[in-house]
Amino acid sequence: MERLIFHVDVNSAFLSWEAARRVKNGEDDLRLIPSAIGGDVEKRTGVILAKSIPAKKYGIKTGEPVVTAKKKCPELYLAKPDFGLYAKCSRAFMDICRKYAPVVERFSIDECFLDMTGTGKIYPDPVKTAADIKDEIRDTLGFTVNVGIGENKLLAKTASDFEKPDRVHTLFRREIADKFWPLPVRDLFSVGNATSSKLERASIMTVGDLANADVGFVRRLVGDKLGVMIHNFANGIDDTPVRDVPEEAKGYGNSTTLAEDIVTEREASCVLLALSDSVGMRMRADGFLARCVSVTVRYSDFRERSHQCALSVPTDITDEIYKTAKRLFSELWDKKTPLRLLGVSVSELTREDAEQLSMFSEVDEVRERQRRLDRAADAIRQSFGADTIVRGSAYRSDIDVGKKYKASLDDGGDGN
Repeated sequence: MERLIFHVDVNSAFLSWEAARRVKNGEDDLRLIPSAIGGDVEKRTGVILAKSIPAKKYGIKTGEPVVTAKKKCPELYLAKPDFGLYAKCSRAFMDICRKYAPVVERFSIDECFLDMTGTGKIYPDPVKTAADIKDEIRDTLGFTVNVGIGENKLLAKTASDFEKPDRVHTLFRREIADKFWPLPVRDLFSVGNATSSKLERASIMTVGDLANADVGFVRRLVGDKLGVMIHNFANGIDDTPVRDVPEEAKGYGNSTTLAEDIVTEREASCVLLALSDSVGMRMRADGFLARCVSVTVRYSDFRERSHQCALSVPTDITDEIYKTAKRLFSELWDKKTPLRLLGVSVSELTREDAEQLSMFSEVDEVRERQRRLDRAADAIRQSFGADTIVRGSAYRSDIDVGKKYKASLDDGGDGN
């Protein structure tokens, strides 16, 4: 049976959701003026998360610092993020999608895949059905979406990125040469800036160029695994299933953009401890141990570096994650350049019952004692709030992490 996949993508999701709420309350529509969702300019915690079409005309881009966006458009109206609202709106539009499709996969907070395979007798016209979904979301919830239609997830997602907003587009295999291959190679899903630069230097400028290139040549350019994958993608090949049950986390991470640049190792240690504690707490809640710890730093000039190492014994203990992160940080930082972001993440997960005990019983006793303390702290936080217990090392007489950094520590991502 020929597959049929829809990709539903909210147009400028965070801004649309905020605008829809304000319009419902009788306020002005942010979508009609230069506006964006972003963080606090003074605290420097923000980047542009979403922008209006009028803001786009000023060259404002999603992901750029708020400070830079304000320079491009001084009258830009900024609304602060409201993740509670976003979660509510995300559930609402996906509930509508579930009325139409037997299987819906949440791909991110503002997009999902619908597996419409085998629904031809119920919905004989896929384009009309997609339009019905789009219109119901708009008329019921007050914001617009694009719907892409294709024979696999790649083609459907690519189609949804065509002209916006409030549109339905198709990208079937018979349309690949006309609609897909003329696109710049950097527009291909999973091709980032570094990969696109390598391809373009080799005169592979479009998706079609990549599709018709020798796969061996592409593999030599960008590596075996990535080379085969993007060559398949360029030819419209993607067998990834639509899953209605999310896969288990592959890692946990948390990062924070700092209100003030970090200039001492003591300051960095406080933040690394808070980040390690947050990551460890989420791992423990899900019953995972990690075999790999990674640290990321971003300098004041926006250059970014990361470093990771494998652990001899998998762990979920905050102190072990922290000590590893601190060592990695000392190897990364030149102790001169101010830092504006720190991140800690763990990967190569395994379940708790897979842990191997040490040969030395006293080591096991110490680790078990640390684990019990961690879990006791987790339980108190869960009952009485995240700020109930803060590790003493995170507070110094001259560094108040609670005031200086805590506001952005809560922005950590979920397991991937």
